[in-house]
Order: sequence, then structure tokens, then C-alpha cells
Amino acid sequence: MNLFGGEWNAVLVVLLVGFLPNEVWRVLGVVIGRGLDENGAVMRWVRAVATALLAAVVARLVLTPSGALAALPLWLRLGALVVGIGGFVLSRRSVLVGVLAAQATLIGGAWWLGLR
Repeated sequence: MNLFGGEWNAVLVVLLVGFLPNEVWRVLGVVIGRGLDENGAVMRWVRAVATALLAAVVARLVLTPSGALAALPLWLRLGALVVGIGGFVLSRRSVLVGVLAAQATLIGGAWWLGLR
């Protein structure tokens, strides 16, 4: 059996192209991040940029969806967003609860509307 043929070739490609380049940046992030003040200006800026990017992705998903989400009406997508935020706040900032609440609202709304 050829070591670099078939399945082993795919495993090697995944390791070299997918895993290792990302791992280098993770290790560098840990090394550089050790000296940063968690409440410093740099970390506040990073947190603000990450929050803005997440808000932009959510807004795009709600306002200009694609795929199966596009079949749902805007009022249902906005309602799921409100329910998700409510679940997040009521659960003392649990992202999992917020996402599950919004997802349940979308699934329930699609079922109620008879969409498949």
C-alpha cells in the first residue's frame, strides 16, 4: 500500500493546508497575548471590532438572507432575533441559550407557516 496514496494523501493535505497554518497563529496569539492587559485599550478595541463584526453578520443574515432562511418572512427573522437576544439576557449572557431560543423560534415559525 502506498503511504501517500488514497486516504493518506487526503489526511496529509488536511494537516498541511488546514491545521498547521491555523495552529501557528494560535500559538503566536497565546505567546503575544500573555503580556496584554485584559482591560487595556488594545483589548477593548479588539472586543469592539469582534462585536461589530458579529453584529454585521447577524444583520446580514436577518436582512439579506440566502438559502432556506430567505424563504422565511422578515417579521419572523426579526422576531427570532428579538427572542434570541431576550434568551441571552434572561440567561445571564449565555450565548448558547440565545442561539437555541432564536433557532427554536425560526423552526417553530417555519412549521407554523407550513414551510418545509
